Amino acid sequence: MQIDVRHASHPEAVRGYDTETLRRHFLVETIFEGGEIRLTYSHYDRMVIGGATPLGTVLTLTAPTAIGQETFLAERELGALNIGGAGRIIVDGTSYDLAKYDCLYAGKGAKDVRFESADAANPAKFYLVSTPAHQTHPTVLLTREKARHLTPGEAATANKRSIYQFIHPEVCQSCQLTLGFTMIEPGSVWNTMPAHTHDRRMEAYLYFDLEAEQRVFHFMGEPQQTRHMLVANEQAVISPPWSIHSGAGTKNYSFIWAMAGDNKSFTDMDHIAIADLR
Repeated sequence: MQIDVRHASHPEAVRGYDTETLRRHFLVETIFEGGEIRLTYSHYDRMVIGGATPLGTVLTLTAPTAIGQETFLAERELGALNIGGAGRIIVDGTSYDLAKYDCLYAGKGAKDVRFESADAANPAKFYLVSTPAHQTHPTVLLTREKARHLTPGEAATANKRSIYQFIHPEVCQSCQLTLGFTMIEPGSVWNTMPAHTHDRRMEAYLYFDLEAEQRVFHFMGEPQQTRHMLVANEQAVISPPWSIHSGAGTKNYSFIWAMAGDNKSFTDMDHIAIADLR
């Protein structure tokens, strides 16, 4: 297991970041590495994001020093969404089979969490998101069919998309974690435009289902001090509470969104008019 720790940045400092510094603080370039668990610990709401990519052997989620506990989920909850081949997650001896686009929620107090692939030649890719938790909720397997499905946007504004809400108050209970993914329809490119912020919670995006030669222009920063990063397939962006989080791709794509903070209200956001962005 490898873990990288990212500290919080003041918005006034970010105004002066060049491209390299911006990417170093907010972009996670390697999420999935065969046969490994890779994690990034963000001091924004102490969210941990990462990937587990089991090959021929089972991978076990242990607690690195940054977690400060004997077991990873002693004081945390976990969401794991599979974007690879078929796989299995074993939580305290109970096995859960996950196809592509299936998700597992594991509650606070689970002691033994393991990951395996059905076929090492087509491994599972479990995207992991963990946040601090104050009470225990049951471990739940959430297939794509069980997710809350929304279809906002339209082709005329190039933002026609499908949203699948997995760890969401109307689908699965959690302490503070919310998680799901969005698929941009062919012919559309925009996500989260018009833009918004939500000062009460941070967010992280994992972009995926994007061809190797394509990119997403991810926009971040204060609404009147916007910045951008070029993001490749299976790379993630940490979005502070004061920042917009929006993107436009050179082709359609998908992304996993996850949030943590003071509430779980999906619609709790401060909208920014397009004409007010700078």
